[in-house]
Amino acid sequence: MGQIKVTKTEIEGLYVIEPTVHGDSRGYFMETYNQNDMHEAGLDMVFVQDNQSMSKRGVLRGLHFQKQFPQGKLVRVIRGEVFDVAVDLREGSATYGKWHGILLSEENKKQFYISEGFAHGFLVLSETAEFCYKVTDFYHPGDEGGLAWNDPEIGIEWPQLRGDYPGTADSDGYVLEDGTPLNLSEKDKLWKGLAETFHFGG
Repeated sequence: MGQIKVTKTEIEGLYVIEPTVHGDSRGYFMETYNQNDMHEAGLDMVFVQDNQSMSKRGVLRGLHFQKQFPQGKLVRVIRGEVFDVAVDLREGSATYGKWHGILLSEENKKQFYISEGFAHGFLVLSETAEFCYKVTDFYHPGDEGGLAWNDPEIGIEWPQLRGDYPGTADSDGYVLEDGTPLNLSEKDKLWKGLAETFHFGG
């Protein structure tokens, strides 16, 4: 017990997970997931699928959410560095529309648990990044929704990113500090803002 430290963020449902790293001259060992430690912290999620992706510097993936089959996600970086973000989409939540971001890297070995009901995305800050995550529901084709990564109503402060909001999620004109162009998928360039995507009570 106690191999994994779980810390709540200022937004209910978001947690920073820090493993205990045992290192010596040969390298290191750590537990990346421990059900007992999670349970002790009040987290009883059950994971059903593991995913992994590789992305290059300047790639921004998101903001994504599931419409009918929401997933809780335990995310971490095994190579490189990303800025990882979750946005609260839970209707009636005191923090609806608020975001929390965290640097995840192979050096700090932090993980981020994002409960169901959040949009998620990340920006790659290293030359490449390998990103791993566990999810609490299977992938369902056609269930993905999205939000504009640069929606001024949400106001995410992406590190190292420069550019002026053009009124859409298009990446044209955005670059990192070293001049690397922001790189989005064609789908991610088309997402709308929070107010246009959700019309609660309308």
